[in-house]
Amino acid sequence: MTNTTTHTTGTTTTATATAAAHTDGAAVTPGIAAAEAGRTRLDFGKSARKAFRALVGFDAAAREGVDPALVELIQIRASHLNHCAYCLHMHTNDARKAGESEDRLHMVPVWREARHFFTSREQAALALTEAITRVADGGVPDDVYAEAAARFDDEELAQVIAVICTINTWNRVALATGKVAGTDERP
Repeated sequence: MTNTTTHTTGTTTTATATAAAHTDGAAVTPGIAAAEAGRTRLDFGKSARKAFRALVGFDAAAREGVDPALVELIQIRASHLNHCAYCLHMHTNDARKAGESEDRLHMVPVWREARHFFTSREQAALALTEAITRVADGGVPDDVYAEAAARFDDEELAQVIAVICTINTWNRVALATGKVAGTDERP
């Protein structure tokens, strides 16, 4: 089954089915409506159309062949680390819709203390997500990379790295443009 999340940070955008979407959307609650109404930052999807389409394409390509549940875990963990409420809200909802359990969702931020909730592949991907997301804090340690390389073949590992890179980029776009959690307008 293909994950059909779409990331848009602009007005209506046509994206590939597997792309991730962050959209400026209608507010879900009055508090969100007020927050969105006060937003004065640019619409990235509209103002940087080529870059936005390239990012949507990169996101879609990154997901190819990666278990959709793993994609969501990676996106959730990176969004925690980057303090991106917009993406965190979106991806926890996507994970729930895809059948992810509340127990596992609650354990993502503390996965090291709750390893029994996650497979060895998921643990390796979460550790790699943390290292790449925090790359300025000391790079990607050899042991973290080696564990991921032991759990994924070269093609899978490359795709996991690409997923980590795309969510980190989406987080930065959402944070830079003042995206408001809860304003996802996808169908």
